[in-house]
Amino acid sequence: MLYHSTRNPALTADSAQAVLEGLAPDGGLYMPAHLPAFDWQKCLCGSAQEMSCMILSALLPDIPDMETLVKNAYTGKFESEALTPTVSVGNFHVLELFRGPTSAFKDVALCMLPQLLTAAKKAKGQEKDILILTATSGDTGKAALSGFQDVPGIKICVFYPHGGVSQVQRAQMVTQEGENVTVCAVRGNFDDAQTGVKNIFAACRGKEMKVELSSANSINIGRLAPQIMYYFKAYKDLMDAGKIRLGDEVNFCVPTGNFGDILAGYLAKKLGLPVGKLICASNANKVLADFIHCGTYDRRRPLHKTDSPSMDILVSSNLERLLYLLSGDCELVAGLMKQLNEQGFYTVPAELKAAIDAEFWADFAGDGATAETIRNVWDHHRYLCDTHTAVGRYVAESYVNRTGDTRPLVVLSTASPYKFPKAVLEALGGSLSGDEFALMERLEEMTGVPTPKNLASLRGKPERHTGVIAKEEMLDFVLDL
Repeated sequence: MLYHSTRNPALTADSAQAVLEGLAPDGGLYMPAHLPAFDWQKCLCGSAQEMSCMILSALLPDIPDMETLVKNAYTGKFESEALTPTVSVGNFHVLELFRGPTSAFKDVALCMLPQLLTAAKKAKGQEKDILILTATSGDTGKAALSGFQDVPGIKICVFYPHGGVSQVQRAQMVTQEGENVTVCAVRGNFDDAQTGVKNIFAACRGKEMKVELSSANSINIGRLAPQIMYYFKAYKDLMDAGKIRLGDEVNFCVPTGNFGDILAGYLAKKLGLPVGKLICASNANKVLADFIHCGTYDRRRPLHKTDSPSMDILVSSNLERLLYLLSGDCELVAGLMKQLNEQGFYTVPAELKAAIDAEFWADFAGDGATAETIRNVWDHHRYLCDTHTAVGRYVAESYVNRTGDTRPLVVLSTASPYKFPKAVLEALGGSLSGDEFALMERLEEMTGVPTPKNLASLRGKPERHTGVIAKEEMLDFVLDL
């Protein structure tokens, strides 16, 4: 299948090469020239693994033996073979994406990406080792490190914002074992780390390197494509529960910062799934919500540190893919991205804004509303949600109240509450004495909800990666690996 850059249709690659490269040569993101025909109804008849195999085979046909790759990615790594269960909580449904090995939604994609990269490397006859460069706002880092640990022929380096992740998220990364893994904090925020990674790609492009660079962020189509599956899985779960009939439209509310998770929902819709409105839930860093409301993307604002740190982002990379999908105009996309890079903002044409309005709706929740939602959901439904899921729940309620839309609505639950125990415990009125591991124990005592084993086992593990560098030092750091 032919892929090309969102900024230049002449820069092409097949699907295996697109996964290997991660980022197109001009800094654009790879997208299929045409989305394939897809039997979405047949897909709904399968298990989670079978759905994943069908979707990935359609989107990445140049990577062989997808059934084996999917089996290797998921078997025995999640709490159940369902992978991503859907449960009803009050008048909404919750898609639990935190039942994987690192208790975050990134597990679905980052258990799969090492399989895809290894197979693509073999298919293209690439002999050099691959170095995965990744910036993380908290969850991608650990999920990527876990997925790529000791994978032959692949090394991984993860950068995270110093002081910009929860203590549990940091502990997950700095205790990571594996001979092929490196983790380093960057003085700055996530956008600084993400820009630094993109700059490294640009600086190394065309130069003779000992390794080939690739990415585990959702700028890599091999990271994004596996996420489409769980929208189909949620739809099937609602059908099996008798909540909908085949063909009924379902709305999805997605807490998102980099726009990858919600873009996967739009791609599911493009493949035929009856998705209604896609609701974008932001925290106080509401650059996406503002953009969807007014059509101007403006990153010229302070970045707020919030209780939902994985969404503390002002430059949402995957939005570029949506602009291309809705406009089909690479020249327009290239111009908008150039303006964003040089001036810090852009405004989309009226026809593109109308196309966005037809598919998306958006709102945000500050930390106060987030805490109140955690408390209300626990008090009324005895369901414990993390801060990011609470943002989604709040915005879902806002959407229904403002629009009166009565179609079934699924909120994507993106992390375990035990990854953010201080904020969750504080919302429930618990004592905040002690470190975050003491808070995890107290939260379990208060609620009876068990702590995931992978998080509880972090206590006492030795820290292996304690470096902190300036953002200007990232390139030299990578060249010295």
